[in-house]
Amino acid sequence: MSLAVGAGPSSSNMDDEAGSAEETTTNHRPESDDDNEEENRNLHLGPQYTLKEQLEKDKDDESLRKWKEQLLGGVDINNIGETLEPEVKFLSVAIVSPDREDIVLSIPADGKPEGLWFTLKEASHYRLKFSFQVSNNIVSGLRYTNTVWKTGVKVDSTKDMIGTFSPQLEPYTHEMPEETAPSGFLARGSYTAKSKFLDDDNKCYLEINYTFDIRKDWAATE
Repeated sequence: MSLAVGAGPSSSNMDDEAGSAEETTTNHRPESDDDNEEENRNLHLGPQYTLKEQLEKDKDDESLRKWKEQLLGGVDINNIGETLEPEVKFLSVAIVSPDREDIVLSIPADGKPEGLWFTLKEASHYRLKFSFQVSNNIVSGLRYTNTVWKTGVKVDSTKDMIGTFSPQLEPYTHEMPEETAPSGFLARGSYTAKSKFLDDDNKCYLEINYTFDIRKDWAATE
């Protein structure tokens, strides 16, 4: 807060201003975070509909029907469920690198691969590629988070947006931005990691807990 330098106000003016300030403070309390939380709790978004109900609603209105078809794109009607919750099933994860053939990793049902899941060559350039299916409803704001530890110390944490997807029988494929594996004596060794796939509502569709190595060269994945 800055202070102005100049002639001070008279005593009577100061009394008037003090009274005015007190009244303003009493009548105009600044909005707090508690007020915002209370307002959010009282916010009602109205009824929600399944995707099938959305498509059938107002089906006699041709202009509205065409708008919905354009908005939803190539939604497979046969792959739409009767529930509000979308279903996302991840089929595989692949490591794509110009230095070698793709390493395709299967995902166990419990999300916990046994033993070493894969090995990266130090200083190599690679991308992660996911294959997944969406059914029942649109999944909004699907994102990927990954946290890596070495000897119990967190060494990396990333968050990447994948996107919004409508249900269809054909699997989706998504490639992440290119990364470079660390290199050097201190970088080589074994790591543990946790990857999650979540949507806008923080619903987790898959959590993978795994181990991987960084070595001087690529090695066969066990």
